[in-house]
Amino acid sequence: MRLSDEIIINGNRAYARSYAKINLTLDVLNKREDGYHNVSMVMQTVNLCDMVTVEKNEKEITLVTNLNYLPLGEKNIAWKAAKIFFEECQIKGGARIDIQKNIPVAAGLAGGSSNAAAVLCALNILYDVNLSDEELCKIGVKLGADVPYCIIGGTQLAEGIGEKLSPVAEMPKTTVLLVKPPISISTAKIYEKIDSHDIVHPDTVGMIESIKKADINQISKRIHNVMEPVTADIAPVVLRIKEKMIKDGALAAAMSGSGPTVFGIFDDEIAAKKSCDSFFTFYKEVYLTKTYN
Repeated sequence: MRLSDEIIINGNRAYARSYAKINLTLDVLNKREDGYHNVSMVMQTVNLCDMVTVEKNEKEITLVTNLNYLPLGEKNIAWKAAKIFFEECQIKGGARIDIQKNIPVAAGLAGGSSNAAAVLCALNILYDVNLSDEELCKIGVKLGADVPYCIIGGTQLAEGIGEKLSPVAEMPKTTVLLVKPPISISTAKIYEKIDSHDIVHPDTVGMIESIKKADINQISKRIHNVMEPVTADIAPVVLRIKEKMIKDGALAAAMSGSGPTVFGIFDDEIAAKKSCDSFFTFYKEVYLTKTYN
């Protein structure tokens, strides 16, 4: 997928689906001199999405959303995306941004980064700037390491701080169950703790080869996130959700990003639906979706 290809234009309005992601693998390699960490991740888009509407507004940047607890001004990454777009492109313009959130907030699913990516791509079209994906990604990384990935989407190997992207063969369409417990996790706190943890690194090369072969069983065997045990020390519910998904028939289950959302890969849609229904008894942010390329 490519986010810009999916944007619909209606006069001065652009409509975009802003997709969530999961980490099939997540490896933290080392701490950099700038304080960030080098990572290696195989990332995958899923069909769960927010709906983002961007309308040209000559005067100012405004933002509305269906969630009353989200910031609407300069603390919102989507608002920041519009501001930096106009600054980088030296445009005197504005935008009215309407975000209808479906992706859980602060969940390890790149919901905010995806919103920012949608705004950048929409403004690029509405204002006829015609920036390439590479140029949009250079702007996006100034907002967050996941923003470039959300612009490109699909199945990608992400390196550096997450901004260096290399396409991987498309992952076969697979049923994915997402469960987010009602807790928040600080990504910065997890990175602080991970340096003192023993890390079992994922087989990233093996994962890429398994995806090329479209072998869902081998893909499932290689799903691994080094942040999971660190987050689980703080929030044991992550492991309880993971264990239940496996018991319910998931081929594999793991935490996405720094958490707390756990995803399960299923090859049996009936079992996945039953698991989804059973989780919804205890949690409200439960989503049955599919991988998307």
